[in-house]
Amino acid sequence: MNPFKERSRSLDNNFIPLKKMYPKSYNKDKTSPYSKTRVILMNGTEFESAWFMHQFARHCDIPEIKQALAVVRRQEQQQQKRISCLKPINESILETTIAYEQLAIDLTACLAKHEKDENNIKALNFALLEDFDHLYRYANLLKMDKGTDADMLVGRCTEIMPGRPTVAEHRYPADELKPHIDCATADLYSKLAVNTITAAEQQTMNYYMNVATFAKTELARRLYQEIALVEEEHVTQYESLNDPDATWLEMLLCHEYAECYLYYSCYMTESDAYLKKLWEEYFGFEIAHLHKAAELLRKYEHKDWQQVLKSGEFPQPLSLHENIDYVRGILSSTAQYTSVRNDYKNVDELDKNADFFRFQRLTNKNVENAPSHKVI
Repeated sequence: MNPFKERSRSLDNNFIPLKKMYPKSYNKDKTSPYSKTRVILMNGTEFESAWFMHQFARHCDIPEIKQALAVVRRQEQQQQKRISCLKPINESILETTIAYEQLAIDLTACLAKHEKDENNIKALNFALLEDFDHLYRYANLLKMDKGTDADMLVGRCTEIMPGRPTVAEHRYPADELKPHIDCATADLYSKLAVNTITAAEQQTMNYYMNVATFAKTELARRLYQEIALVEEEHVTQYESLNDPDATWLEMLLCHEYAECYLYYSCYMTESDAYLKKLWEEYFGFEIAHLHKAAELLRKYEHKDWQQVLKSGEFPQPLSLHENIDYVRGILSSTAQYTSVRNDYKNVDELDKNADFFRFQRLTNKNVENAPSHKVI
């Protein structure tokens, strides 16, 4: 599948009337866990797209580009609002949180297994074990508060057990930054992986930032606070993998291409007929957005889309599924690692005055008082 070879509809045909904006929510008890995670993934993808275009507009003084961004951004916002309300009213904040962490684990594992860039693989595997532990902490909170077994929510497709302990995940901020890809030479899959995981982790960070105050107990509020700070670390790591030397229009093209790829992947792997139809509809919308981005790139930078995305042919569709054996393998080999500037090291190999220990003493001196410790 090559979205550049697909027929593009007029941008003005992509607006959604208000009466069609509100969707039919999924059934939280019957819908596949991976349908729920696809909803979260695409919600985050649309959020990232809208805010990227806001930042672009704030750094652009070309009327035609700003007008195109305004039109596409409004359509992305309509898509996001519709996707967001696929979550049913009777699904609690904590139940949704379990789906967020299941997505983080299985999306990260799926991307890492198909990635070729060693730096990206290490970054994905490192954060994977931390999201794995977050699922364990939230599952304990769910059991404590509601008596609900999180294994049932994840369909027993994702194991729930300790990963790298959350108390060990609080690091000096500069240690999160990693070497970035080169947009001109990087493999197409690497560009898709970096865009996808950044959007997904950013969505998780934003969700926890906003729902903490709605939690019903002090322990729950504190746990969301603690884990939201770790998600900030993950977003810092993942966004640092993107090429900062790419132009705004090159980045716009990559964003729209990633959206096309993800909606196509959702369509190809979705088991729910209603959601499948929605993913197909939005894939058509994104083709129009992608073609517009390519048109702007050609007009204002005199570059063809092939100079950024090569052939434009999609890799194999992204399929969310269980990754139990893969996660166990990473857990057994790197659970004791921490992030140190451009690389990762076993904490036992660090100097006692390393930034990791200094920051731990500053933020988390008494481990037994940490919310992620108390919830167990």
